[in-house]
Amino acid sequence: MKKGNVYRVYPDKEQRTLLEQHFGAARFVYNHSLSLENLMYNRFRTNITEIDLNNHLVSLKETFPWLKDINSQSLQQANRNLLIGFKNFFNGNGSYPTTKKKKDNNFSFQVPQNYQINLTSSHIYLPKIGWMKIIIHRDFLSKEFIENNLVLKEVNGELILDQKLNREFKVLKTLTVSRTSAGRYHVSILIEDNEPYPEPVSFTEETTVGIDVGIKSFAVLSTGKVIDNPKFLKKSLKKLIKLQRSVSRKPKGSKNRRKAVAKLAKQHQLVANQRNDFQHQVSATIISENQAVAMEDLNVKGMIRNHCLAQSISDVGWSEFIRKLMYKAEWYGKTILRIGRFDASSKLCNVCGYNNKELTLDIREWKCPSCKTLHDRDRNASINIKKIALSNLNTHGTWERAYGLTDKSQGNEVGSLWF
Repeated sequence: MKKGNVYRVYPDKEQRTLLEQHFGAARFVYNHSLSLENLMYNRFRTNITEIDLNNHLVSLKETFPWLKDINSQSLQQANRNLLIGFKNFFNGNGSYPTTKKKKDNNFSFQVPQNYQINLTSSHIYLPKIGWMKIIIHRDFLSKEFIENNLVLKEVNGELILDQKLNREFKVLKTLTVSRTSAGRYHVSILIEDNEPYPEPVSFTEETTVGIDVGIKSFAVLSTGKVIDNPKFLKKSLKKLIKLQRSVSRKPKGSKNRRKAVAKLAKQHQLVANQRNDFQHQVSATIISENQAVAMEDLNVKGMIRNHCLAQSISDVGWSEFIRKLMYKAEWYGKTILRIGRFDASSKLCNVCGYNNKELTLDIREWKCPSCKTLHDRDRNASINIKKIALSNLNTHGTWERAYGLTDKSQGNEVGSLWF
């Protein structure tokens, strides 16, 4: 089972310069390789392999000597990331790779090998950069696992976990270094603990919950539980506007403008951290309390085009919340069921099945003309989402068959997906 843990690091002034050089070099190599791929395909209808791109790095370093100061494996990983992007695009799992731009906050590079972690003094070593202070607030591996399965070296009485010495065990995977817009540096350590993913546990109608995500309420469950929308962005909007005005008043290129930009980025970082922490808590609770979760397949990109709702939809963060639910369900052997985005969940009476085609978005409660049941719009939708998901399984396949669904073609056939 693969898991990634993110930790904050504190480089000194010289190391920050080196990190920025690595960010820029990885972005430069990615864009250069992308232009080569596009050129070769448009003119000769041929693709360049990863080996060819890596061999081209030799001549590229002669043209741009500053690339020699960068960890070579990080540059090779940039080429690999590009080809993975192409593979995902042709498999229908992503968009076509585009040029990375500095203004889009693309500050990251990867270190596949040869990093070290000082478990005694909490420092991390990166090739070409050196030792940096790291805050390990959460164990990426248990002490027992490290002692029993990995090789530690002792230097001046300090225990160091060297990725190079443990390469044969294939536990310490790729390390990713990144920087936020607020100037905070992080490393993400990918770990393979060689434990298989748990088998999906069986679920029934009683152990399945339907979720209807929204703006007024963050989520409404079919059990009747309502999770309020904290609206972190809206609460900080006045402060953000004030900070943005402060940036606009400062002359471009001045020190005061850089200070104002830093304050603005720090506030945006605070909002993002609040939203991320909230989503982690909610997703962990839902996954731990239920064996299966039913959700709608929302077209978030299309919904954001509505300028009246774009800010509120971005603030609530549906896509990231669903992503958290998916990988946590995979960790604990739970099941995610998805229904189509065009299924009538809100307009359908969950008691008699009457379809209220006149229901508009501003109506939050409605009374069924057929059975006279008074419905809360979101609660009714969550119950229907659960019913539709379970109905699709019973109609198109067995419960056991649902566990094996892994791709879109199967998902369309059955009407639900297991992740």
